[in-house]
Amino acid sequence: MTTSPSWDVDRYLRHGDHRARPFHDLLARVGPLPSPAPRIVDLGCGAGNVTAVLAERWPSARITGLDSSPAMLAAAAEYAGPTAGGGSLDFAYADAAAWTPDGPLDLLVSNAVLQWVPGHTARFPAWVAALAPGGVFAFQVPGNFDSPSHALMRRVCASPRWRERLDGVLREDPVLSPAGYLAELVGLGCEVDAWETTYTHLLRGEDPVLDWVSGTGLRPVLDALGREADTFVDEYRELLREAYPREAYGTVFPFRRIFVVARRTEG
Repeated sequence: MTTSPSWDVDRYLRHGDHRARPFHDLLARVGPLPSPAPRIVDLGCGAGNVTAVLAERWPSARITGLDSSPAMLAAAAEYAGPTAGGGSLDFAYADAAAWTPDGPLDLLVSNAVLQWVPGHTARFPAWVAALAPGGVFAFQVPGNFDSPSHALMRRVCASPRWRERLDGVLREDPVLSPAGYLAELVGLGCEVDAWETTYTHLLRGEDPVLDWVSGTGLRPVLDALGREADTFVDEYRELLREAYPREAYGTVFPFRRIFVVARRTEG
């Protein structure tokens, strides 16, 4: 979405099972929707693999996945078409920083996207206003920006060798706390369930934490440095190896995530 980097779809999906788990946990807390044939938007649908899960949960729904990455939308196209319960699944381009729903929604869902959108809470009033009474706005964002994976990335960016090239490339505090999101959405007339979970992922292979962040948080750095990125990555890799030691059974990667399910009150 806005300020989003270029995407390597294959790299992103290499950890697809781990990345999809929070989406399933988010949907588990979404209760009944207002319509038996709901209108659903997945804002920041990526490669479409988790958008397809929405069609399994609500097979009669009209579902649209939106993203600003041509590469992701091309990958998502394989999931488009009619769904088992008479609904439909399609995909289209949209920029989350400017997008406004063109009609009432029963569910607006966003999975690990809003951290890329500066000032995303300013979009909440328009999004909530587009919900049908009893409609739901559900999202999750990473909450691990103080973890070693991100703190060490910022440290290398701020080092004398890189700070001039990378000043401002990474954002500080791109998301709110669960309580912060709750306050924003209660103020817009929603009943809000907000929580956080720290997953303890067990990753396999060589330098798996580097591989993980190379598909997400490191992308802006890679884009900014171009051909010089390999030198940056070599420095960063050594710090990650120390912070996340590889054991015989794999590499443990704790990952905090923030979840919100906000239901627009009836009437």
